[in-house]
Amino acid sequence: MRILGFILSLIFGLAFNPTLAHANTGEMPQEQLLAVKYMNALTEHDYKTLRKFYNRDSVFFDKTANRKYTGDRFIIDFLERAHEGVLEYNFNIEHMYNAGSLVVMIGNYHLKGPGEQFGKPGKIIDIAIPGVTSLKLDMLNHRVIEHMDLLDYQTMSDQLAMQ
Repeated sequence: MRILGFILSLIFGLAFNPTLAHANTGEMPQEQLLAVKYMNALTEHDYKTLRKFYNRDSVFFDKTANRKYTGDRFIIDFLERAHEGVLEYNFNIEHMYNAGSLVVMIGNYHLKGPGEQFGKPGKIIDIAIPGVTSLKLDMLNHRVIEHMDLLDYQTMSDQLAMQ
């Protein structure tokens, strides 16, 4: 009987816990929704939509590679060059949270495309790069203030060595 009581209290505790109820309904904070829309435009190479997320003060910073681009035009130019010929590109979000308008996404970038960009001419490469992407958002104007990546390029190098 005590076990049944414990199970019932656990069920009711879970059912009426506001944090878990929020997670169970599939609701997502507005900041995270905007971040997902932005990441979808990025991985779908939708430059028209991406331009709406940037302005001349927006920053795209790959901190691991120490590459920084400021301004919509320079960011889009970089992305167009980086994505040239890419067959598949997505970001698999394993965990996401936000503190106000700062959204942090932990996961991996999956890329499939021409090996020329990675020193493997004539081959199609397929890699998954673990990393953390943080976005500072302007929620009033629905813009990205800063996109910062911390990517595990050692894992990418290891994967490339095997292809």
